[in-house]
Amino acid sequence: MCGICGFVTPRGGEGEIGETLAAMTAAIAHRGPDGEGRYRDCFPQGGGATLGHLRLAIIDLVTGDQPLFNESRDLAIVFNGEIYNFAELRRELLAKGHTFVSSGDTETIIHLYEEMGPACVTRLRGMFALAIWDARRRELFLARDPFGKKPLYYARIRDGIVFGSEPKAVLAHPEITARLDAPAVAHYLTLQHVPEPATGFVGIASLPAGHTMTWRQGRGEPRRYFQLDYLPKLAASPAELAEELRARVTEAVRARLVSDVPLGAHLSGGVDSAIVTAVMAGLTDRPVRTFSIAFAEEAFNETAKARAVAARYATRHTEFTVGFDEARGVMEDVVAATDMPFADPSALAAWHLCRLTRRHVTVALNGDGGDEMFAGYQRYWLDPLADAYARLPGVLTRRLVPWLAARLSPSGEVPVEADWREGLKRLAQAVRVPRAASLVRWGSYFSPWDREALLRPPFARAARPADTVGLYEAAFAAATAAGDLDRGLFADVSVYLPGDLLVKADRMAMAHALEGRSPLLDVELAAFAARLPERCKRRGRTGKYLLRRAFADMLPPGIADQPKRGFGLPVAGWFRGPLREFARDLLAGGRVCREIARPEAVGALLDAHEAGRADHGKRIFALVMLELWLRRYL
Repeated sequence: MCGICGFVTPRGGEGEIGETLAAMTAAIAHRGPDGEGRYRDCFPQGGGATLGHLRLAIIDLVTGDQPLFNESRDLAIVFNGEIYNFAELRRELLAKGHTFVSSGDTETIIHLYEEMGPACVTRLRGMFALAIWDARRRELFLARDPFGKKPLYYARIRDGIVFGSEPKAVLAHPEITARLDAPAVAHYLTLQHVPEPATGFVGIASLPAGHTMTWRQGRGEPRRYFQLDYLPKLAASPAELAEELRARVTEAVRARLVSDVPLGAHLSGGVDSAIVTAVMAGLTDRPVRTFSIAFAEEAFNETAKARAVAARYATRHTEFTVGFDEARGVMEDVVAATDMPFADPSALAAWHLCRLTRRHVTVALNGDGGDEMFAGYQRYWLDPLADAYARLPGVLTRRLVPWLAARLSPSGEVPVEADWREGLKRLAQAVRVPRAASLVRWGSYFSPWDREALLRPPFARAARPADTVGLYEAAFAAATAAGDLDRGLFADVSVYLPGDLLVKADRMAMAHALEGRSPLLDVELAAFAARLPERCKRRGRTGKYLLRRAFADMLPPGIADQPKRGFGLPVAGWFRGPLREFARDLLAGGRVCREIARPEAVGALLDAHEAGRADHGKRIFALVMLELWLRRYL
């Protein structure tokens, strides 16, 4: 795990170039506290290519400093991530005559690039963002792992390019100016995150997950090299598939236990992290270190389930408790870590969890990806019901149910997916949003029409290209799949996973120099999961059917069969109570109300929420985080 950055420019002297690279590496120093490396290839006519690297030492603590080179030193690489099959690849490359000066995974990539060129990424099993400079061809190669676990951002400058692990590194380049991207902000208000390749800044883009880009002489466009295929379906019996799934998950966890520093696991109490912990316990000869986050509000607390798993496997378990004061204290920290508008409330808890985990270990395994690979979200079984509901007479779906929903008492401090009243309100929205945009149906903070009503007319016009429903419809249609469930899974893997969940996972961990590893997002395991029959993923209201079945005997009672529960925070209560004045004061005098949203619309949200007439907690949180982002970056 590390941070990388660099640029190519035809202008500037050696001193100027060195100062710029130093500013860029300093911006992401938190990603690599164990070492820094720089490379410069100065062009005779001025300008040059630079690579910067900040190291978090995990494997090969002695000889793993970067940049690293091929034998002739005309190729240089900086790399962020872990390649789990590097030992196998190294043996192949040694047999072909390559020589190595290190014992880690990075040098394997540079020699594989010599052999295969850009296609080398198809052989890499792991998480990665990397940059390779070819000094002979004056060519820059950028690549990102299949699901986007490791980030990589870039911007074009005059006859050149800038890249970095986080937008803040790109923004540190003197030719880059922070300018607001209105369509990206509109997407954010609906999705709670900015979808790739947008970042919230005009001109700064995320290299999409599963893409590479070769830049040469001012030209280069992202090219997809990976896409999950959901066909053809596997034909074995459920029992046989469960056995193979168990073996594949075990192998994926085993690969992620390779480390020269202490490691542990994040244990939430859900099915996915419980499975990862249980498998870890069976593969190690010492107690697993596990870490959980607790909340003062009991309705949001799952620590009892986490404790049950910890007790079953005698882990060395540590819990942390978060209240509103801790959450408020890190809002600006989360903004600084993500660099982009980001309103997933669980990021506040994750920031604390990663900070405190890092006091004990340097690597933490997690259960990320289980819901997207095996259909864990409740909306996957709600969607067919919503489709049937949408076919009912309009007098019922467009008049009666919305009328009832508008008059229901607020849901209060009950997690959204467990509250039937919130579900009824969402059902009233479902008829206006197609199944392809399932997340917009069930998870949007501001629906497209609510967003339009919120925005000032000039900003709404500037943001009009942001078709959030269309974004999901395009991903849904692009899936290599026959069924709607698989198409929906692919849409979430394409938009929600890299835009929200993996941004949160990477930034909250790397803000504290903690490496997170996600066995359930192993590329070979994911390819197997995609080809599972849909009935192995969802049966009735039960998601992750085969995953639960495969590991039921390894989990404490009540864990394997528990329904999916979102990892939420009690923001509704916080914005009615201890954070009420903070939110009102921040928004009343802020740029959100001056430039983006109609002040009267924001005021009505705050009034209705504080009076208990509605639950606008997450909407207020989104506006608060947007205001904090605007103040920091623009």
